[in-house]
Amino acid sequence: MSEPLTSLETSVYQYLLDFTAENTYQPSIRDIGARFKIKSTKTVSDLLQSLTRKGYIERDPARSRGVRLLGFAGAINTQPVPYYGRINPSEPALAPENREGFITVDRRFLPSNDTFMLRAKGESMVGRGINDGDYLLINPSAKPAERDIVAVKMGNDVIIRTYTRKNGNVVLQPANISEKDMVIDAASELKVLGIVCGVFRPFCDNPPMPRATLTS
Repeated sequence: MSEPLTSLETSVYQYLLDFTAENTYQPSIRDIGARFKIKSTKTVSDLLQSLTRKGYIERDPARSRGVRLLGFAGAINTQPVPYYGRINPSEPALAPENREGFITVDRRFLPSNDTFMLRAKGESMVGRGINDGDYLLINPSAKPAERDIVAVKMGNDVIIRTYTRKNGNVVLQPANISEKDMVIDAASELKVLGIVCGVFRPFCDNPPMPRATLTS
């Protein structure tokens, strides 16, 4: 999953998004320096390089405005969120080659910059409002607390369950009476990809997004 942005990188990235939405072209290195009172063009260039390395932009260093905002859709106060169609059985779980694209989301709904999306498959969590085909917004930065809904990596699949603890063990509970709890021994390594922080249910999906290898 993406390396988190620093506070300054976040501000610069959001400035790039908003400036481009308002002006239909990207700000120059000098524009960015002026906005954040950074006198050194090298410092600005290093910030853009870090955003490139972390997967938020692509850059042509030969051009002053040579920045491409990955997944950018043009609306102010929005941010492209990566959507992953598959999960790697090894690390990293979220690899760029498994990214199916981006879904633009209002930034008010994003608890962290490394938030990503998966898609639910199955009816295991219908009792908590998650249906087959829903898009799930996942926050990997938060630690799961009692009764949180979590995305847990199981091989090259992901399951969506309610997180709880009993007798020192982690219990992953479905929200469907036809399915049973999964008890994870405390000594076992549990790979929690993140907490489900949003559910999006489109009534039309055009063009259709590929279905993730995901089991709710």
